[in-house]
Amino acid sequence: MSDFPSPLPAPLPSEAGPGVAVSSLAIARSRRKAGSSRSTRRISRHLRAIRISLTGMILLAAVYTVAIGKSLLVPLVLAAFIGLALNPIVVAAARIRLPRWFAAVTVMLLLGLGLVSAVATLSTPALNWFHEAPAAMRTFAPKIKPMTQQIEAASRATQTLVGGTVARNAPQAANDFNFTAWDIVAGAPKVLASVLTVALLVFFFLVYGDEILRRAVEISPTFAYKRHTVSIVRSIQTEVSSYLLLTAAINATLGLVTAGMLYLYGVPDPLLWGSVAAIANFIPYVGAITTTTILSIVGVLHFQELGPALLPAATFAGITAIEGNLLTPMLQGRRSRLSPVAILLWLLVWGWIWGIPGALLAVPMLTCVKLITAKLRGWEWFAHIISR
Repeated sequence: MSDFPSPLPAPLPSEAGPGVAVSSLAIARSRRKAGSSRSTRRISRHLRAIRISLTGMILLAAVYTVAIGKSLLVPLVLAAFIGLALNPIVVAAARIRLPRWFAAVTVMLLLGLGLVSAVATLSTPALNWFHEAPAAMRTFAPKIKPMTQQIEAASRATQTLVGGTVARNAPQAANDFNFTAWDIVAGAPKVLASVLTVALLVFFFLVYGDEILRRAVEISPTFAYKRHTVSIVRSIQTEVSSYLLLTAAINATLGLVTAGMLYLYGVPDPLLWGSVAAIANFIPYVGAITTTTILSIVGVLHFQELGPALLPAATFAGITAIEGNLLTPMLQGRRSRLSPVAILLWLLVWGWIWGIPGALLAVPMLTCVKLITAKLRGWEWFAHIISR
């Protein structure tokens, strides 16, 4: 027999001391916690991906709904803007004890008479310009022929250098377009229906707008919430109304100044082009560029020399520069100023969705969205992003 004692067997976990048991339990618990935290992070990532996917789908569905509802939403938005702009007049009439319906009817009649007289005054020269456009373009083509010849020569030289073949454009037949009485009669019902829809919506907004607000406040849960809702809605109404009225006044003044300038230069139909300038100025940047281009073409068609032909467009560019950089910021202040990038993106989106009506309504909508989000808790970031 050996003198050395035989080695003892290793203790089982159940026979280990209390310290070893506690440490093993702690390790197992930490492993379970690590596994549960990983599964929680995995579930949160899945939920975030699902939320992003649902948000994108809702956004696409909203854009599609707005696009297919153009015939309904455009009159509604236009009527809402007109109602907000005219609401201070009706409120002022109500303060002197005049019924709201009477003030609304009076305002609508005056507005309708003004629009009818403007259309009657400007329709004849506008139709004359449309009828004479083909002949005017034929007289306009020889004036720009030297420039087009230089461009064509440069294009042929470039294609020769790269080894391509020069493609000659085949002469195209002139596309004469004329308005007939049947065209006017066929399009009249749709135009009248749209005008009547907008007029009725504006009337009901002016008469029952405060009642709708009162009903919305009545369903609020607490008195503090009601008071907060009323203050927010009233401030938004005041700011949006003042912005719309001030913008309309600035654009009307720009149109009158443009018409006077064109009258002094001897350009035919100055009121027509002044109205075009006033309406197009609702589209920042794009409207001024479009009106300047139109005035350049009109000047070239009317005058024989290049200097007098481009003078009206150059003068209008100076007027719009003063209006956009000095007059409008001074009158509207910084609260309604928007970022040029936000304006252009907004114009692209709504011009793509609604066409020309969307481009005309885009900037008023963006300004209203900015004024509204600046008052709503949690949405101040959006107002800050689109601000200038």
